Amino acid sequence: MLVWERPEPPGRRAPAPLSREQIVREAIRLADSDGLEAVSLRKVAAALDVGPMRLYGYIATKEELLDLMVDAVYAEIRPTGDSWREVLRSLAETTREAAHQHEWLADLLGGRPQLGPNTLTSGEAVLAAMDGVDLDTVVPAVAAINAYVIGAVRREITERRAERSSGMDQQQWQASHGPYLRRTLATGKFPALSRVVHDGPHLEAEQTFRIGLDFLLDGIEARISG
Repeated sequence: MLVWERPEPPGRRAPAPLSREQIVREAIRLADSDGLEAVSLRKVAAALDVGPMRLYGYIATKEELLDLMVDAVYAEIRPTGDSWREVLRSLAETTREAAHQHEWLADLLGGRPQLGPNTLTSGEAVLAAMDGVDLDTVVPAVAAINAYVIGAVRREITERRAERSSGMDQQQWQASHGPYLRRTLATGKFPALSRVVHDGPHLEAEQTFRIGLDFLLDGIEARISG
């Protein structure tokens, strides 16, 4: 029986109040502070000042705990809008916002579908907004949005982590590597790349995300109108 169906054990009030929600909330707090490496059933139990065996009555494995953590964050991802385009945009933007709030989420997005109630509610809102669109378009369209968001978010989070580990933000890194890049481009071996570097727009991460999302939504709209 999956954790979503498995009831919590009786006797939640003794010897100290405990619940699955409380365990997940503490695990998220640890992950927000110190990353996924700080999360284990033993570490969460220590943070809650209970024995590890008490947690196993609520959550059987770390994989279950991670699933519950992702689903809890999906409560913050509530796609809204008056059209399928607005709802897909809302899905993308709220997922990005959640990943920036909970950096570890970027490491868990993708892969096999999440089946928690909050995740299913989010998916239902998206698919309901696309009611009337051919399913042969709906399925790859939603998959494309999810793939775009996951890729963009992981790139942004990777940059954030690189800034922390190197002590240099993106502008400082570019300044330190600029002389090499200029010398390399001056050889004339990379004319297309040189044109982009010299003449292309220099956008902030949020601008890049929104413009790329517009490109993708325009393509989906053209396919639907097709």
